[in-house]
Amino acid sequence: MTRLLWILLALLILISALWCCAALWFDGPTSRPAAGLLVAGFAVLSIYLLIRVRPTSLALGLYSGLFVVVLMWWLSIEPSNDREWLPDVAQLPRVHVEGDTIRIENLRNFDYRSENEYTVSWETRTYELAKIRGVDLFISYWGSPMIAHTFVSWDFETGPPLTISIETRKEVGESYSAIKGFFRQFELYYVVSDERDVARLRTNFRGEQVYLYRLRGTPEKARELLMDYVESINRLREQPGWYNAIEHNCTTSIHHHVKHVVPQNTWDWRMLVNGYLDEAAYERGTINNRLPFDELRRRSHINARARAAGGDGNYSERIRVGLPERPPS
Repeated sequence: MTRLLWILLALLILISALWCCAALWFDGPTSRPAAGLLVAGFAVLSIYLLIRVRPTSLALGLYSGLFVVVLMWWLSIEPSNDREWLPDVAQLPRVHVEGDTIRIENLRNFDYRSENEYTVSWETRTYELAKIRGVDLFISYWGSPMIAHTFVSWDFETGPPLTISIETRKEVGESYSAIKGFFRQFELYYVVSDERDVARLRTNFRGEQVYLYRLRGTPEKARELLMDYVESINRLREQPGWYNAIEHNCTTSIHHHVKHVVPQNTWDWRMLVNGYLDEAAYERGTINNRLPFDELRRRSHINARARAAGGDGNYSERIRVGLPERPPS
């Protein structure tokens, strides 16, 4: 092997070993001492195989077998709908399709007094698919400008928008961790809600900076996208799935749904560094690019309007005052 190949091989072994140790630590025994022993055992055995066993090809083969054992164990871990969930994700939504109408059970519309204090309210609502006008995109920042939470909202001719946010389903005593999000720690959850819940929670109580953009697209494509979401929402009731910070997070999951409706929608690296997703959408003309980007972003920032609206029943209308128009399809 050339020197470069040895370096690449060593890097691959290091990355795979670190991943195995992390997987065993986070997804292995709940007892920390037991998990620690498992991680130490894997590390010692790996080092022994790679340093002491010869020839090198045998050492690499044995290490590869050890890695495959850990990987197969990890892939075998099953998600579940039967856990002690936090109240805000306790109910799974269900969507009934009745001709050109959908009836949604367990739509979340909590009344918040603070981020962690709220009155629980799960509702049943009916929406007419023929009344869909388009889809809007929320981008919510809580820290680094590189990373954000994204979710979408369907705008109707009459009645409030329907908002769906793809998130983690957390258990009692559990909180989100960016590192744990790469492993099998959180089930996937679709928050089907009123905007006064999922958007207002972020603008008025969590202090996140939220931007709202109208997306280009016909009402027909918007309906197709919603029905693709509906299929996933109903499937998760029978087949729970894992959230994953790369493959199935808030933004990459949106991309999967969009690809089913618009196959030519291509991958962009900013789907992972999703704080820059509006820049990508601006370049593609998916959002209004007739304005300078800085002006578009300023007018799309909804926090001041959201705080002024409070819990007003016209919350959705008020946060859209002055919002740039939807790009022509």
